[in-house]
Amino acid sequence: MKYLYFSAQWCQPCSTLAPIMAQVGQSVSVQKIDVDSQSALASQYNVRNVPTVILVNGSTEVKRFVGIQSKETYINAAR
Repeated sequence: MKYLYFSAQWCQPCSTLAPIMAQVGQSVSVQKIDVDSQSALASQYNVRNVPTVILVNGSTEVKRFVGIQSKETYINAAR
């Protein structure tokens, strides 16, 4: 399983979430996706707001978080 972390450079909450996701990335794989440059992937996962973090197993969505959560929330969801 891995996290898809949808963000944008202009998004202040995304900047706040970035160091949290870097810490999560030490336990679970995290792929950061810029919604402006990878809009097709954002559309594929129906991302309407940033930051959005989606836990996937292969290409299947397992859990979705919109907004900022704690590091523990992301790590526990991936267990």
